[in-house]
Amino acid sequence: MTRMLLCGLAMVAVSLTASMGPAFAEVDDGSKITITSPKNGDKVGDTFDLKYELVKGSKAAHGHVYLDGEPQKKFPGTFKGLSKGTHEIKVQAATHDHDHLVASDAITVEVQ
Repeated sequence: MTRMLLCGLAMVAVSLTASMGPAFAEVDDGSKITITSPKNGDKVGDTFDLKYELVKGSKAAHGHVYLDGEPQKKFPGTFKGLSKGTHEIKVQAATHDHDHLVASDAITVEVQ
């Protein structure tokens, strides 16, 4: 009986989640982001500058930087002391309210 009840509750939860759609939708406001340095696949030292260009659409204010999926709050423009190995860097356009927009770019670098 308990197993049937738990299965039933799980099915209801999945059904409700699927019908609600995503928690938020990223807006395509015409913005474009391009990481200009380093280039995808570059070998870098443990300290290096990240440079990107943001062409602002109707809502973009700035870019959010992520390293291996982790947000880099108040990113100063330079990564320092990264561990050796492969790392993914992503930059995503955001509004003044920090809502993400569709525009993003990502690269992978190898820290030597």
